[in-house]
Amino acid sequence: MRYRRANLPGASYFFTVNLAERKSHFLVEHVDVLRESVRRVKTAHPFVIDAMVIMPDHLHALWTLPDGDSDFSTRWGLIKSGFSRHIEATKRISASRKTKGERGIWQRRFWEHLIRDDNDFERHVDYIHYNPVKHGFVLRPVDWSLSSIHRYIKQHIIDEDWTGYDDLEQTDFGEI
Repeated sequence: MRYRRANLPGASYFFTVNLAERKSHFLVEHVDVLRESVRRVKTAHPFVIDAMVIMPDHLHALWTLPDGDSDFSTRWGLIKSGFSRHIEATKRISASRKTKGERGIWQRRFWEHLIRDDNDFERHVDYIHYNPVKHGFVLRPVDWSLSSIHRYIKQHIIDEDWTGYDDLEQTDFGEI
């Protein structure tokens, strides 16, 4: 089956990528493995990480792809497989996943959204930075260490006391 995906070269995209086991803490427990996998893929297939947050069982990212390039699916496939190869196998893998060469760590698919304009871009960056608060891990976005919010603060794009609550309360992201 072929899924319909946005396909605009050089565009910015928001992603949600989930672990198969939604109660897992694999991503924060193995954050260095994930970072290395992203680094390797980014070196071989360049893209800009505009914003990102790594949660225990999922991550959100906003990427901008190079001009003439819309192949985010290959990049995510390589990131996920690179991460999986370095995680010790601890569970039985279903026959279906074995046939497809999968370890069963990640959900097979991911969710993407083509960023429409500057306002859409800003809203999704805010969503990414607010996500740890939304899930109850911290009271303030700045208190979550695995977030690009720290780069935004360092670059004086937002203040350290930014909460995002007022802005996000007015936003309807649908199923993110």
